[in-house]
Amino acid sequence: MDGRSYRRVFSTVEEAVEWITSRQSLGMRPGLRRMQWLMERLDHPERRLRYIHVAGTNGKGSTCAFLTHVLRRAGYDVGTFTSPFLERYQNRIQYNLRDIEDDALVELAGRLKPLADELERTELGPPTMFELSTALAILYYATVVYPDYVVWETGLGGRLDSTNIVAPVATVITNIGRDHMDVLGDTIEQIAAEKAGIIKNGVPLVTAVAQPEAFAVIESVARERKAPVYRFGRDFTVDVRSSALNEQAFDFHGPYRTIPDVRISMNGAHQIANAAVALMTIEVLRQYFALVVEDEDLYAAMRETFWKGRLEMIEGPPRVLLDGAHNPEGAQALADALGSVYRYRRLNVMVGMMAAKDHAEFLRRIVPLADAVIATEPSFRNRLEAAALAERIRRAADETGKSLDVVTEPDWRVALEKLVRMTGPDDLAVVTGSLYLVSDARAALLRLPASEKGW
Repeated sequence: MDGRSYRRVFSTVEEAVEWITSRQSLGMRPGLRRMQWLMERLDHPERRLRYIHVAGTNGKGSTCAFLTHVLRRAGYDVGTFTSPFLERYQNRIQYNLRDIEDDALVELAGRLKPLADELERTELGPPTMFELSTALAILYYATVVYPDYVVWETGLGGRLDSTNIVAPVATVITNIGRDHMDVLGDTIEQIAAEKAGIIKNGVPLVTAVAQPEAFAVIESVARERKAPVYRFGRDFTVDVRSSALNEQAFDFHGPYRTIPDVRISMNGAHQIANAAVALMTIEVLRQYFALVVEDEDLYAAMRETFWKGRLEMIEGPPRVLLDGAHNPEGAQALADALGSVYRYRRLNVMVGMMAAKDHAEFLRRIVPLADAVIATEPSFRNRLEAAALAERIRRAADETGKSLDVVTEPDWRVALEKLVRMTGPDDLAVVTGSLYLVSDARAALLRLPASEKGW
């Protein structure tokens, strides 16, 4: 079957994307057997590439962005696979910071569809949206564009995530937090064990995992697999020089050298940690694989890195801060930034969440800072109803003794209009919670086409 026959399966990119995204209804089905089946029938394209595999509860996207920008600035061709996406499906599969071409997506989806139909008839069942997306990304990188490195973000967990079909040259676990506990486990140790599943025999690991009990799990797996470990705070550290709006500066101290006065434009103390993890990963690649990165390119890349939807300011008026802080650890990072980076008279927050999240711990971090909160709903399946969220917001306010205006508005569009109207020139509006909500609000505020959504 040649490229022209693949193309005939789908006439347009919209048809191809619809075929893939329609499988969201299958949900998440952890396990690698369907990916193994697909890769075998495609003659193992995953074996032709060099991956940097990135897992973690928060910070994966930002860390991937730092890595991609440094590698690209240094002259390497870079594939970047991330999830979810904020604007359109093609965002998730990038080559040299550009989305996959529509023609390539149509052709490769056409190549996958007969295999997906065949797989569905087996005892393994149909591939999920994320499995098809992962397979499509591998085909794109291995048979169309041939990058020097692929920055490869996990979707959920690690051990049974479909991205774990690859053999990386370096692994990264940014941190461990309480998210997706319905799938990954009820304790920090169980979640850590799932993330540690990406650790491979002899492959160096860079991590910022802080909790002793979580790191003990990760270190045990790494020791068993003879994987060198570089831990933030132990093997590499930072000294913060300054932290101001849109510019933070720090000195990086690693086992191989010190990199002074690194500057980043992303806000929040957590972004310094993400930047340090990325720098340590680059240093590991320099030592193990003779990666060549001139300091001039390194500094420029760190400074220019940006990640949509994470402490992203829409200047307005009014000022609206977008942050997909969808779990307690993300909420704490947002709260820390609101307390140290941004200035405002009143803080008005619009929040919408998915049903399976840890709402109480999330709200305990955000509610004490707010003057008004609008409870709304992401336009996506499995969302928490606005009325139920509003009740939990009131409960969190009562627990902290906070006097708070709470508005219930299920329609996120109406909620956004209310948020904008109630926010004055000296105030700050925040849209947070589900990335699906942030995606839609971002599209509306920037007058972009309606965002697509999904893993």
